[in-house]
Amino acid sequence: MADLKGKVAVVTGASRGVGKGVALGLGEAGATVYVTGRTIEDGKAELPGTLPQTADEVTHLGGKGIPVRCDHRNDQEVEAFFKRVSDEQGHIDILVNNVWGGYENLFEHGEYTWELPFWEQPLWRWEAMFQSGVRAHFVASRFAAPLMVNHRSGLIVNISYFAAKKYISNVLYGTSKAATDRLTADMAHELRVYHVAVVSLYPGLVRTERVLEAGRFHQLGNSESPQFIGRAVAALAADPQILQKTGQALVVAELARKYGFADIDAKQPRPLTLDEV
Repeated sequence: MADLKGKVAVVTGASRGVGKGVALGLGEAGATVYVTGRTIEDGKAELPGTLPQTADEVTHLGGKGIPVRCDHRNDQEVEAFFKRVSDEQGHIDILVNNVWGGYENLFEHGEYTWELPFWEQPLWRWEAMFQSGVRAHFVASRFAAPLMVNHRSGLIVNISYFAAKKYISNVLYGTSKAATDRLTADMAHELRVYHVAVVSLYPGLVRTERVLEAGRFHQLGNSESPQFIGRAVAALAADPQILQKTGQALVVAELARKYGFADIDAKQPRPLTLDEV
């Protein structure tokens, strides 16, 4: 297992889902993990999970979890959050941009709208994916990067998906994920000289709360736990040769084989291919 004791990490959108799993994976490696999001209390969101719960689990696994409410649509809140981390820690070693908009309200007026053609898509979904997704990743990176540049080390991970490279049921989704990967590549170009790496990370089918809720629609035999994605981030962060991967889009299950870690159930999920997604 990777050893990240003494490292400082930030995971955005970590009340539940992939973000929570990433935080847990970093926590079990011993990192101090700031987890951000909007859900502080039970029952205040569509799905279960809160920031304090995530932080407590991070600490239970051997790290130090610090929950901070932050709406990543609000630049002032994001700036204030990173100032707090700077004041408390002096630097950031790992930033995981996971927060994402656009998955809400898959059904509108009783109709499943996710797979409608682009000319019938609700316009709010574009704004959600870019404002609460791509732009949120940029803004968090904008405030985290100086804390890495001054330290002359660091890793930024943008959670992305195969839709960046292949049409998967929704034009808006593919466009936003392609933008995420472009953001990764160009930030990597500018940060390399400061020994800061930037990568996109592609999970497979992840057993998030939303996926499990709709389990009858998914074949979960080759699925991944959210914490599996966290173990991939931890392995990347502990890799002394991480700059060799900067700017790339990496597949979680392929990294598991390379770095030799398994999922929490000791299984080794098979990496997906573009033909399968």
